[in-house]
Amino acid sequence: MSTTKKIAGAALAAALGVTTLSACGGGDAKDKTAGTSDAPKSKTVTLVSHDSFNATDAVLKEFEQQSGYTVKVLKSGDAGAALNQEILTKGSPRGDVFFGVDNTLLSRALDNGIFTPYEAKGLADVKPEYVLDKEHRVTPIDSGDICVNYDKAYFADKKIAPPQTLDDLTKPEYKNLLVVENAATSSPGLGFMLASVGKYGEEGWKDYWSKLKANGVEVVDGWEQAYNERFSGSAGGKKAKGDRPLVVSYASSPPVEVLYGEPQPAEAPTGVATGTCFRQIEFAGLLKGAKNEEGGKALVDFLISKKFQEDMPLQMFVNPVTKDAALPELFTKHGVVVEKPENVTPEAIAKNREQWVKAWTALVVK
Repeated sequence: MSTTKKIAGAALAAALGVTTLSACGGGDAKDKTAGTSDAPKSKTVTLVSHDSFNATDAVLKEFEQQSGYTVKVLKSGDAGAALNQEILTKGSPRGDVFFGVDNTLLSRALDNGIFTPYEAKGLADVKPEYVLDKEHRVTPIDSGDICVNYDKAYFADKKIAPPQTLDDLTKPEYKNLLVVENAATSSPGLGFMLASVGKYGEEGWKDYWSKLKANGVEVVDGWEQAYNERFSGSAGGKKAKGDRPLVVSYASSPPVEVLYGEPQPAEAPTGVATGTCFRQIEFAGLLKGAKNEEGGKALVDFLISKKFQEDMPLQMFVNPVTKDAALPELFTKHGVVVEKPENVTPEAIAKNREQWVKAWTALVVK
């Protein structure tokens, strides 16, 4: 499974040559205390994360200066792979805090007991709909919406209104236009499948995918291939001569296209079908057995601080979860607000995820 959601924006930035942070503190990517046998371990706090974690040097430097801790970031592949490594090292974690488990994988993390409960300072400022664990084993950090994106130029040229809902995608005028990611191998692919479960329920979601298949949906392994190769509306897709004007991506993808466009366009070349979305929420948690528990608590507090929350949108292309954090103009001008994303409870996902993916694979891929 690829990294979440909201995360594809960072992948797009990487595809366009934008570097990301591997650790904090000046320009040095190495832990400042690494290799110093007499360095006090309590002064280093280690954040284990998926590969798309990013923050500005100045913001993390401010945390270091205020807290007295040096931050080490240990990137560990995509979200699923990173979580699996923490499950395998349960009780003897590789770090102090884990960031990047989302609501599609939350039950796996909680059932395996890898976190120590901690009610973060500032949690009252987090919007209550994002607090999914009442025991505070994890703290919400960001959210993002997996949605179908469309190529504005294609639909303008064809004089066809772009689709706006899941139902629209099954209509004849959109035949052979949509590319999606494999739900078994891709985070946005899984999220889009869950959107159909949320919309049509246990009785109707498979029938919906039968209709999509009959309408020529294309399935590829991951977001990179779908968005940067097959989708005609992205910068990468144009270069690759992609011919699919509809793709499963993120609500934050249009602002990213503007930010890294060369030259930067006045308007985003892509739009979002807001009636096709599934909301992902990412969490951080204090790892059970952390060597620096106090530093870990301080870091979790910092991740929901206004400073970090307002830094995230242009670093990881996700939305803040706190009430007072403002979005940058790039998001407010070129992004969209998804008022009613589809939802599936973490309990339902935990109970049914594997069988849903198997049923989807048998129906759509095989």
